Parts: sequence; C-alpha cells; structure tokens
Amino acid sequence: MTPFVRLFRGRSLFGLFSLGFAVGCQAPEPDLEVPPDPDVQLERWVGMWNSYDLNEVEELFLDDPRLTYFSSETEGVIRGMEAVLEHHRGFGFVPGGEAKGTRLWLDDLSVDLLGDVAVVTGLWFFQTDDQSTDEPQKGPVTFVSVLDSGDWRFVHMNFSEYLPPDSL
Repeated sequence: MTPFVRLFRGRSLFGLFSLGFAVGCQAPEPDLEVPPDPDVQLERWVGMWNSYDLNEVEELFLDDPRLTYFSSETEGVIRGMEAVLEHHRGFGFVPGGEAKGTRLWLDDLSVDLLGDVAVVTGLWFFQTDDQSTDEPQKGPVTFVSVLDSGDWRFVHMNFSEYLPPDSL
C-alpha cells in the first residue's frame, strides 16, 4: 500500500476531494477598486451649474467625439467636448465659475448600473432667481455616464422641458 493510500484509508472520497479542493483553491482577492457612486458625479454637476464653472465641464464629461448632449434650450445634437464647452459658455459659464443668483436642482432620480455604464433618469428644475417663489422651469432628464480611469464621466445627456400649463 502506498503512503498516500495509507493516509486516506477509511476516509470518504468526499473528504479526499474536499481536502484537495481546499488546498488547490484559494479565495479570490477582494476587488480593491470600487467605482465611485454616480451620485457624487451628479452632485458635482449640480454644483457646476450653480457656480457656472466651465472648468468642471471638462472634468465631468468624457472628452471623446462620441459625447452627445441634447439641450432643452437649443435644437439638434451637440457633439464633442468643444461643442459642449461652447454650449455652456453660451449660458455664461466661465473658468473658475461666477455667481449668477440662479438655482438648479434634481429630483426623483433613478440610477441603473449596467457594468461600467450608469443611466440616470429624473427631473431637473431651474430658477432664474434663487429667491423666487415663481414656478421653476422643469423637465425630464437622462444622464449616461461611463467609467473612465476610475471616475464617472458623462457621455450623453438629454434634457426636455415641461411647458407651463398656460402655454398649452
């Protein structure tokens, strides 16, 4: 009888298999790179709008020719980083930001993670005077972000605006 057979004589085949499996397999290393929460990117985006900081546009959007943006203020697709920057300049965005006294916020957000893609839907609200009691502009919005170098970057946005009831 060989030493190996003598060692396991009288033991179950399952026990032998379990020992071999335990010795040959190790638990995988935990993934230390946990992607950031897409909510952080959305909070930065709201801050960007409320401060009119053009520098943040370049930080939050993917610099790629496939970047697309549908604005509630203009017709057609805005494509690429330079066009998105120009669109924001048209709203008064400047490097470093500037207080405008306006207020933008998001509500009713839903985040769906699809691997390295995040799709966020919700409602946007905008008041031209942050102290106003008038009904704000509002409408549905869709954000699509991709993971790029460990951070979420917007690759697509689509804004629509609900018309005031008296304009229908």
